[in-house]
Order: sequence, then structure tokens, then C-alpha cells
Amino acid sequence: MRKLVAADVAAAVTGGSVLAAGGGGWVDHGYLIGQIATSLGEPTLASIDEIPEDGIVVTVTAIGSPAAKDWQMFPIDYVRALQLLIEALGKPIAGVITAQNGSSTTLNGWNQSAILGIPVIDAAGNGRAQPTGKFGSMGLLTKPGYQTIQTAAGGNRAQGRYLEVTVRGEVARADDILRAVSLQSGGFIAAARNPISASYVKEHAAIGAISYAIRLGEAMLKAKDDGPEAVISAAVRETKGRILGVGPVKNAAVDTRDSWDFARFQVQDEKGILTLHTMNEYMAVDRDGERLSTFPDLITTLSLDTGLPVSVAQMREGTRVAVLVNNKADLPLGTGARQPDAYHEVEAAMGIDLLSYALA
Repeated sequence: MRKLVAADVAAAVTGGSVLAAGGGGWVDHGYLIGQIATSLGEPTLASIDEIPEDGIVVTVTAIGSPAAKDWQMFPIDYVRALQLLIEALGKPIAGVITAQNGSSTTLNGWNQSAILGIPVIDAAGNGRAQPTGKFGSMGLLTKPGYQTIQTAAGGNRAQGRYLEVTVRGEVARADDILRAVSLQSGGFIAAARNPISASYVKEHAAIGAISYAIRLGEAMLKAKDDGPEAVISAAVRETKGRILGVGPVKNAAVDTRDSWDFARFQVQDEKGILTLHTMNEYMAVDRDGERLSTFPDLITTLSLDTGLPVSVAQMREGTRVAVLVNNKADLPLGTGARQPDAYHEVEAAMGIDLLSYALA
């Protein structure tokens, strides 16, 4: 177990932004969470082996649309959501994990750890960001007899949208309720969910996901003085990925609906047009109709001007990017990314095939 310190914040945000796959929260929010956590107290990062096997682990996250205009979520909302779950559970917990890596989501749990003294576990629902909680549920979506507790807190205070919610029931239905709550709150809300034993987390989560993000960020930050090409090369090297193409972005419009961001960006590469299919995060990329990469592979865009990630919400017409992908075999993944039932609503919403590529 080690303390998470100020130097870890920039690395977690930078590496997390690559693993955000175009979504995964916001850079500024990630810095805010990390800086508050490391100045308020001493958040700790523990390996899963340091947690008793029967200890209860809770997933902490945020739910909603990164491009939503009216969201308001404070670091204290993450703490309140976890307090609501502990109250509903009626007993103490041994640790928290994040649902996914991302610009701010890699730092999920740091404030809770600093304020409540509960360790962050070096694991995640998945090592890259995802559009639904079902992907990050570590297989609980189909675990026989499992009943979840899910809680949420936050919302736009000025608009009277602050909400606190506790839900019990099947994972799929509870996930859908929290997604609807995020919409009512203004677009994004802090959440805690899916209490389960540490032994289950050890078997089904993306173990080592937080240290993976921090190492990736450290390598990219170290390369910054050598220019954007060096930063991109560091990201490629650390993820064992490859660059599919580079060029300006076309069709940069984002359609925010039902608490998701939908887009089909095109990148004008010299080998042909790359099309990035987006539902909060990049879920697939094609070139001239041929599928090149599909979730849970990592797909992300890096600025040719800085080498740093460009999110879906930041994308503008003409932005010059490199499209980085890496194979799912080289990424920390949880069981949820391998569950066919998690894909159906996303395929229906996006209108493309994911499943036949994702589980191949």
C-alpha cells in the first residue's frame, strides 16, 4: 500500500486521458479531484492482495455525458454517493475501485480515500473507458442471484437538479435508473455501486489498471520536452499500440442525447478516410468500410500539436490528430467487457456491429 501524492495526479490524468478513449470524464475535473485529495489528506493505493478476501469492495464512478452543457458535480458528491451506499449496506467496506480509466475517472476514489480513510484498490472495471456501467460491472450483469445497491449524488444546484438516489435490484435495471438520474441532474452525476467481495474483484476486475495509467502518464510527461512526436511515441510504446493514421478531423459534430455523446468523426489519412464511431467513447474505427479496431480495444486520438489526447467533447473541425489503437490482449480488462449481454443496447444505439468483432 502506498500514498498517492501530488506527482501522481498529473501522471494519472495524462495516462488516464489516453485510456479515456475519447470520453472518460475531463482533464480539469481530474486535476481538481487529485489536487483536493492529495491536499486534504493521504489517499492510498492498495493492491488487491492487501485486501481481505471477504472484504467488501465498491465501484465508484461518474455517469453521464461529458459534452452535456448543464452538469455540475463537485468532489464532495463522490464522497456523498459512497456514504449513501455504506449506509444502505449497513456495514463497513474494505476498499473502492473505479469503473474505468479516464481523464478524471482514473482518480475516482481518491477523494473518498482521503476523507474516509478507505483505500483505492489498484484495479478497475476496465482499463479503458466505456459508455455503460454494464461493461464495467465485472460480470455481475449475469451473476446468478446477485442484487446490487447503487447510489448517486450531485446535480446542478442553480437549476434545482441536485439529487440523491439509492437503488436496489438487478445490475442492468439499476444501471439504467442511474443513467436516467444523471440526465435529470443536468448531465453527469457521482455514483457508487456493486458491492462485492475482494475475492470476486481479484478474479473479475482489470487488476493493476491504476498503476498502468500512472506509468503511461509518467512516460508521456517525461517526453513532453522533446515535442509532440515524442509524446505520441511514448504512448504507442507504453500501450504496445500502433498509429492507424494521421490527419485533420472532418464531421466534428457531436449529438448529445439520452445522456450520451454520439459522433462519427472522420480523419483524412493519406491511406483513406478513417471513421471513428463514438458513444461517449470511441467504440470502433473503420477505413473505407473495413473494420480496423473495435471495443474493448483501445481507440484514442492524440493531438499532432501537443501529443496529448483530444476528447470527443474537445473535437473541432480541422483538428489534426493521430489515431492510436492497441489490441485488447495488451490492455487490463474485466469480465464485463467479455459479456455479450452488455453489447446489445450499445449496438442498437449506434447502429453498428460490435459484438462479432469484440469477442473474436
